[in-house]
Amino acid sequence: MIIYIASHHSLGDIQFNVIHNQEYAKKQFGLTGRLLSYHYILAAKAEAGLFHYYILKWPIQKDKKMKESKVNLFLDSGAFSAWSKGINIDIKDYINFIKEYEKYLEVYSVLDHIGDSELTLKNQKIMEKAGLSPLPCFHYGSDKKHLQYYVDNYEYIALGGMVPISSKNLTTWLDTLFSNFICDKNGIPKVKVHGFGLTSLALMLRYPWYSVDSTSWVMTSRFGSVYIPKIREGKYIYDESNWKVCVSDRSPSIKEAGKHITSFSPPEKKIIKQYFKERGYKLGKSEFFERPKDYELQEDEKFISKADKNGIREVEKIIETGLCNDYKLRDEMNIIYFLDLEKSIPEWPWPYKKKSMKGFGM
Repeated sequence: MIIYIASHHSLGDIQFNVIHNQEYAKKQFGLTGRLLSYHYILAAKAEAGLFHYYILKWPIQKDKKMKESKVNLFLDSGAFSAWSKGINIDIKDYINFIKEYEKYLEVYSVLDHIGDSELTLKNQKIMEKAGLSPLPCFHYGSDKKHLQYYVDNYEYIALGGMVPISSKNLTTWLDTLFSNFICDKNGIPKVKVHGFGLTSLALMLRYPWYSVDSTSWVMTSRFGSVYIPKIREGKYIYDESNWKVCVSDRSPSIKEAGKHITSFSPPEKKIIKQYFKERGYKLGKSEFFERPKDYELQEDEKFISKADKNGIREVEKIIETGLCNDYKLRDEMNIIYFLDLEKSIPEWPWPYKKKSMKGFGM
């Protein structure tokens, strides 16, 4: 299964630092899949920066390994994000954009019409008539006759509209789709299937996806946490629920048992810190204190709060840079986790067998 690392528009200019992290991850860890949104390429400086960073960089790579080293770009139309903001995406503009940059795109999706599967199919035909081959998309709650059409006529399709749906309802829906439409009588998928915005590990591992995309790597990092696989008999296990360990000293979860690293048992802490060490990272250390708003920051210090009514601001002094005080390092750790997860999943296609979700954090 391919896991496309997706960005998140709400991070604003922070995303420019993600450019560095992703390039570093590409070189060091083999990051190959990247999903960007057409809507946010046009609307958000950060997303546009990411896109143009990649397309401007590739043409100047002359070495023979260029094909191996490039990041495969998946272009999502961003229709749901645009729709939620009351913005209309012009299909002619979308078509022209794809034609201009098609040589850089591994995959690009249809301009789906939220809540109307007939118009989504119409857009599919319009784009095909224009000489393009977009990935068709079937949304949660849509008429299943359209899914049957896509399964019968395409080699690669997408399932979307899943982000706001509960895991319980998604499981019921996906069980029906994979059992009755997507897979044959032996459970082998008849088409490649991409899962848009799939963040649940349980759902990611339950079905024979060809590819998925997720923003959870970066959102988890921004909330101060990193993913840690469970370990059994000295080996990391990726086919069951993971740990999401908060490491930031600024997180409210520092007081919640079983969430912040300080609240884990000594044996668990040992496992977690060993994982950090094996991946080349340290937890790090910071000290915090209060100073007047006109305080002159010293080396390795930064303000981390606005001035209160008495003109006092909180200051962080970094004693040792690490996961607890550098979100870029947490980004890298989470990218590593997803790349390892990707490698651990059986090669597509593998048979789907309906089973109970009990015991998997559902």
